Amino acid sequence: MEPNSWILTSAALVMLMVPGLALFYAGMVRKKNAVNMIMLSLISYVIVSLQWVLFGYSLSFGDGSDFIGFPSPMPEDLFAFYQLTFAAITLAIITSAAAERMKFSSFILFGLLWTTFVYDPFAKWLWGNGWLAKLGALDFAGGAVVHISSGFGALALALALGNRAGYGEHDIEAHNIPMTLLGAGLLWFGWFGFNGGSALAVNETAVRAVIVTNTAAATGALVWLLISLRSGRVGSLAFVTGAIAGLASITPAAGFVTIWQSIVIGIIAGVLCYYAMVFRVKRRIDESLDAWAIHGVGGAIGMLMLGVFNGNFVPQLVAVVVTITYAFVVTYIIAKMVDAVIGLRVSEEEEYVGLDISQHGE
Repeated sequence: MEPNSWILTSAALVMLMVPGLALFYAGMVRKKNAVNMIMLSLISYVIVSLQWVLFGYSLSFGDGSDFIGFPSPMPEDLFAFYQLTFAAITLAIITSAAAERMKFSSFILFGLLWTTFVYDPFAKWLWGNGWLAKLGALDFAGGAVVHISSGFGALALALALGNRAGYGEHDIEAHNIPMTLLGAGLLWFGWFGFNGGSALAVNETAVRAVIVTNTAAATGALVWLLISLRSGRVGSLAFVTGAIAGLASITPAAGFVTIWQSIVIGIIAGVLCYYAMVFRVKRRIDESLDAWAIHGVGGAIGMLMLGVFNGNFVPQLVAVVVTITYAFVVTYIIAKMVDAVIGLRVSEEEEYVGLDISQHGE
């Protein structure tokens, strides 16, 4: 396969992850909010599609300082479109924190600001020859740029929004588990373009990235399945969530590690992401689709384990600390700014009726 064909195929695979994530999230909320969850992922793609071609790509990859690129005309090349899909799925991951209570109009404003002031700087710092890259930090396909930023961003947004009405007082159960399982399958499939395409060529690195991606996902799924067996049952949600934890954790290391190292990453991420979820539940933090526990913690584990395996731990640690701190603080500030201007949450009545009706009339 000619390199451009592989990158174009990979871009399509990553784009498919957006509706995949939409189904993954929508199945885990109540029926009255399923359409809204799908719309949040789709509007994320729309917001980024326009932001990226107008100025986002230039801020991320344009010439400039070590911290931000200077705006310039959008180059007509495949790499720019491929990177657009990464920015879109990153914003879509954050919708985990908006579940069942955030105004749709507020998310549009939040998404535009977040992509500009959080995602674009990270893309510049690690992928656009920015200061973290010059420090020696590696992030093959988005452990920090995508997963830590969105995971800890989701935690900040959830805290700014506050818990859903009745959260912790009664069960808020998933309305359509088969939908979530289908979404997880699409995410797993799309991840081959996410990680494999990041080699930017059809070569040994691309092949290695694909196989270790699959291996870490399978390992994470098995770890969560074994943990769920403690209850005497095989939990399907636990099974696919473990797979996503494995996928998120292998992402920064996919082009650099061996198959055996990917198994180690999958095991560690499977265990630690599970207990991060347990911690979140015990603290009664309503980030209940678990972008923080899976993407945030998983991405950090992958970044740090890459440093362990390649003997370059300090730059990886600096990148993780910087990403966590910046993503959390700036996301919280953006959320509070949006809240002050147009409000973040729907009314109590709208939340009770459901966002499908109150936000979309459907």
